[in-house]
Order: sequence, then C-alpha cells, then structure tokens
Amino acid sequence: MLGAQLYQKFLPQEYDVFCGIDVDKKKMLVTLTDHQDQTKSVQMPSDPGILIRYVDKHFPAKRIAFAYEAGPTGYKLHDQLTAQGYPCLVLAPSMIPQAPGQQVKTNRLDSKKIAESLRGGQVRSIHVPSSAYRHLRHLTQLRDTFVKEVVAFKCRIKALLLFEGIPFPKASVNGQWSQRVLEELKRLPVNESVRFKLDQLLSSLSFACEQALKTQKEIRRFCTSDPELSRCVRYLTTIPGIGWIVATHLLARIGDWRLLTHVRQIAGFLGLAPRESSTGERRRQGSITGIGDGRLQAKLIQSAWVSIHKDTELESFYRNIYQKHPRDRAARKAIVAVARKLTTRIYCVLKEQRPYVVR
Repeated sequence: MLGAQLYQKFLPQEYDVFCGIDVDKKKMLVTLTDHQDQTKSVQMPSDPGILIRYVDKHFPAKRIAFAYEAGPTGYKLHDQLTAQGYPCLVLAPSMIPQAPGQQVKTNRLDSKKIAESLRGGQVRSIHVPSSAYRHLRHLTQLRDTFVKEVVAFKCRIKALLLFEGIPFPKASVNGQWSQRVLEELKRLPVNESVRFKLDQLLSSLSFACEQALKTQKEIRRFCTSDPELSRCVRYLTTIPGIGWIVATHLLARIGDWRLLTHVRQIAGFLGLAPRESSTGERRRQGSITGIGDGRLQAKLIQSAWVSIHKDTELESFYRNIYQKHPRDRAARKAIVAVARKLTTRIYCVLKEQRPYVVR
C-alpha cells in the first residue's frame, strides 16, 4: 500500500453530518456539512470539549464523523473525540484532494475541503498509534535528533581543522573518534580563538554523544518493560542485518502489527515500493517512492548491506539484481531491492509472531 501511513476504511453513507476541522495552537475552524450540501462554518478555541458540547447541542440526533489534518497539534483532538464515541479520521496532508488551479488558501476553505472530502469518501485515516507505540516514537525521534547532532559536530570539527590547515590526528577508519583521538584534539597546539572554538565543539560533541547514549538506554528500558514491544523486538532482531536500533524504529513507525493485512503494506508504507506509470499493455516502473520516514529508509538500506553478508539467500538475490543493471547504478538498485525484500521478512515475523530462521 502506498502512502505515508497505514490507512483505515471509512463509509460516509453511515453518517449524517461531516465535520472538517482546521486546528492550530489557539483556535480551530470547524465546517459541518451534510448530504444535502447544507454547510456551516464556525470558529472556536482549540479545545475538544468545546467542540463536543457544540455538536451535542446543535446536532443531538445526528450521526457525526470528524476529520482533521495531521500536524503539530498531535492526537489530543482524536483521542477526546473517540473517547466520546465519535469517529475521527486523522488525515495525511499529502492525501487530501486538491482542486486544480486553486490559488486561495484559508482556514475556512481548508476545513470545508476536509468536510466535503469526508462526505465524498475521498479520504482515509492514518493509523493513530496506541499509547505504547506513540511513546516509543518520541524516544526514537529523540535518539535520531542527538545522533544527527553528533554527526554535525564531527563535521564542524573537521571543517575547522581543514580551514586552519591543521591535519586531523591519524587513526584507523573505524577509530577516527576514539578516546585517544579526542584527547589529541584537546591538546592540539593552536591559537587562542581556534582553541576556544574547538573546545566548545568538542564539549558539544561529548554532550550529544552522552544524550544519544542515555536515550538509547531509555529505549531499551521502555521496550523491555512492555511485554509486546519486548517480544516484537526480539523477533525482529532475528532477521539478519536488523539490530535493536532498526527494530525499535520500525515498531515506532509501524505501530500495532495486528493492523497489517498484506505483505506489500510495509514496503509501500516505508517508501521502498517502486513508482509506477502504466497504461494499456505498457507497464513502467521507476525509482522508489521515497515517502514516509527517510531516516528509517536509510537504516533499512544499511541493514540490507549487513544482511547480504550474513544471509546467502539475500546475497544471491543481490547479485542477481546487480547483474541486470548497468554498472554505474547496479549496486544502488540491488541494495534497495534487498531492503524491500527485508520488509517481507519484517511482515512475516510480526504478523506470525515468531522468530526468523535463516535457511
């Protein structure tokens, strides 16, 4: 399935009123419409309780469905509406229909577009993760933030030394940032201003490394304390090439494995499915869609490189794909195909709740 999220079905004929909401930090613009195209828009504070009281008062005997666009306000509105028994769809922004040539964008028009799309059955909700997966997503995002900062500070340190014409301390490829190298950097004979800048960068690098490590420990603690998460991580890490970091990121993004219905879902969800433009007898496939979480895509491709050295079946598959493409792009095409093949194994171990056995 292609898309930025896993979707759920919605049948508009089962409801009388359709409520589209454009929500921000302080207020929300609500548009309500029905099957007779009677439409009403109202602005109110960004408080789910006020919205619930409003619809209870003005539409007491109506079946009402709600929808709003996923964004920085999170899932609070969804949680409170569903807790009161109302269906609420959270929509991926890229999947909301757009009128060709429309040049005007306002909160009222956005809420009206959502309400009309909901009434027409043109939208599907993303899967809103449950509490455990939602919390795990926070932790994995934080870990990636600190890891990104670690990489950035390392680049800044190297850029400073290059600019000043100072050689970086000699080290092996895998030991460029060992404790010995860091100590040498602290003792480099440089002028006062460069010394101050280098010390601050080293201090920031040390802090980012420490925070990344703390976050990783918290992820382990959180997963091991939850029986379902612990079990799923254990199954995922039996797949060659997938370790704790990739497994926890996968669970954070996929969420509840029970909602998986087809083996191709994960590849599409993770942006590893090929683009396609086919018509008549002609079938043309292009590069991967690349939608979804780019950081997870990169991790899965790294996992694919590891897996072909551990799994003879994947190594054979990689070589077979490699031989079918020109040399300048063969490795890239082949390793992405391996990453996509890994998603079928991910689906199986999660759906069947069993470890993977290398043949």
